[in-house]
Amino acid sequence: MSLTSQQKNRLLYALLMTACIFGFWWFENYYTPDPYGSGGQIEAGSDLPEAWVPDYKGGEAVQHDFYRLSYAEAYEQAAWVAYILRPGQLTDQDRERPFFVEDPLVSTHSADWRNYRGSGYDRGHLCPAGDMRFSEAAYNQTFYTSNISPQNREFNAGLWNDLEMQVRRWCKRYGPLCIITGGILEPGLPAIGEEDVAVPSRFFKVVAREGPNGISVLAFLMENRPSNAALETFLVPLDQVEALSGIEFFPGLPEAQQHELEATVQAEGWGF
Repeated sequence: MSLTSQQKNRLLYALLMTACIFGFWWFENYYTPDPYGSGGQIEAGSDLPEAWVPDYKGGEAVQHDFYRLSYAEAYEQAAWVAYILRPGQLTDQDRERPFFVEDPLVSTHSADWRNYRGSGYDRGHLCPAGDMRFSEAAYNQTFYTSNISPQNREFNAGLWNDLEMQVRRWCKRYGPLCIITGGILEPGLPAIGEEDVAVPSRFFKVVAREGPNGISVLAFLMENRPSNAALETFLVPLDQVEALSGIEFFPGLPEAQQHELEATVQAEGWGF
């Protein structure tokens, strides 16, 4: 039986309504705009030696122009963020502070910044915006919410900031550094916001450089609270950070070399 003109119009209307509803649903759940993308217009410099890329089971690998990360959806933040910092990138150039936005490359959506509102915690950068002032795109990309974690405000502005500034001084003095940062993500952590963003009780920062005698590594482990203690008091063997975080650092290096880097604190030659 052929349809009447009125029936055809009703069917067409129903199909259009279904398409619109599906489109809105897809946009809400799967589409994340990228206001900070460079569109390939800048020369990227985030590539780490493959042997140095951390290994974290269950995270989603994400590559931005100047840093990379592994997003841990269960904790709504990165398990680690890693990048190479070069002396030529260091600058005090002022940049206009952008808005925090969801990471367009995280397939499950990174946590909305509103989870932090009213929580009492800072939106703490893992890759510091201060390390990326050399490029507007690089600077803005540090404001993806995949690059932030809840931090005690005094800790963020105090001890954590002190360590970030020390890393920049080392970069000026010694040359390129590999920096790997994250919170210790473990079951049972308190959480904030509607998406239950985990609040790490401890943060780590691993700093590595190549020298005439091979690779030298420092590993810092800090409580997420204010402290006036000297930075060197937070040095720990790298294998302690591995055991707590579930991250394998420098997994592509020979096993003997990994053991040498992980077993002891190598503070000599850094100059605190």
